[in-house]
Amino acid sequence: MDTNALNKHCRAYPGAEEVLHAAPSNILVYSVGGKFFAYFKTSEPERWRFSFKTTPERFVELTDMPGAKPARFMGRYHWVTVVEVKRMPADYLLELVDWSYRRALGNLSRKRQAEALADASEEQRLRLTPIAPTKARPRLVTLHPPAHRGRGRS
Repeated sequence: MDTNALNKHCRAYPGAEEVLHAAPSNILVYSVGGKFFAYFKTSEPERWRFSFKTTPERFVELTDMPGAKPARFMGRYHWVTVVEVKRMPADYLLELVDWSYRRALGNLSRKRQAEALADASEEQRLRLTPIAPTKARPRLVTLHPPAHRGRGRS
């Protein structure tokens, strides 16, 4: 798959928006309802490197592959950059982008999800069901409060 075909694929998602950010970021962003799901770098030396969000498990799997690495500044959020799109198997790459889109869609309210999927066919709606974000980890609770410290000298 080449970058033009991948651009066309990202544009074809229901409710997808394409925005070109100029310098200093120089990225072509794909989003749904204001939530990013993929982007291309548009300046040299990283021109047409493609990034998307993935699961923590897939993040480890992908970053072990040649030609894929953690996305700059976004790696901690499980974003992966594919250095050369042509070398990545097309079916696998499309599956990963689908997941990223579904996750971004899942971060929207039900109303905004319905608005984004309004023009989608029934087949697309079934294939692109939103993935709800995971619940936040529970905060650690201290069973015994720390001993009170006096304000004066002892």
